[in-house]
Amino acid sequence: MKAVILAAGMGTRLGTLIPKPLTSLKDEKTILDHQIDVLRGAVGIYNIVVIVGYKKELIMEKVPDVTFVYNNAYSQNNTGKSLLTALRTLDEDVIWTNGDVFFDRAAIDLLKDVEHSSMLVNAEKCSDEEIKYTLDSSGNIVALSKENAQGEGEAVGVNLIKKADLANFVTELETLGKQEYFEKAMENIVQRGGMVLKPVYLGDLYCREIDFPEDLEAVQQYLKESRAEI
Repeated sequence: MKAVILAAGMGTRLGTLIPKPLTSLKDEKTILDHQIDVLRGAVGIYNIVVIVGYKKELIMEKVPDVTFVYNNAYSQNNTGKSLLTALRTLDEDVIWTNGDVFFDRAAIDLLKDVEHSSMLVNAEKCSDEEIKYTLDSSGNIVALSKENAQGEGEAVGVNLIKKADLANFVTELETLGKQEYFEKAMENIVQRGGMVLKPVYLGDLYCREIDFPEDLEAVQQYLKESRAEI
């Protein structure tokens, strides 16, 4: 199994000049530090791939032991094309995460032994900015977008594609427009019946994407109050 971290974007909404994964969470430990630590335990350090773009040298100096893939069009494309740069080179089960997500350590364990391609989700009401999912009568994900008015909760940005689905997923990513999110490719496949996509519920585990300063403050407050390991 491989793990991929999407860390190529500029992250302008957070209002800093550094790559967003290098944002400090606690005691100078960054989002990226935390993700690498957790994924090292799940797949091993040499099975982690980090997609870099904006100020790539800062990230590459921070975590030199992982594999890097350069997205040279990071300022023109979105997560769909960025993820594609890494998945083209892989041929096994892949866990991937957006580079701005904080998650409890146990969250990754939820994905390690599932049988189908899956997404970590919650069942909470979420804002217009979040990726929302809808399930069919069998409990499979059938719709997935920010515009999904019937959404049953949030897809939190941590996902698993099984080896059997990887080639179809790569093909779908290749057809996306430059500004599409990878979730659009997942939605397209499941709506054509080309892949089963399961929700994996976080339950009581904490996970939050850090898009805005208030998200960062919420994560830092959670770490302070819970004394969670990071």
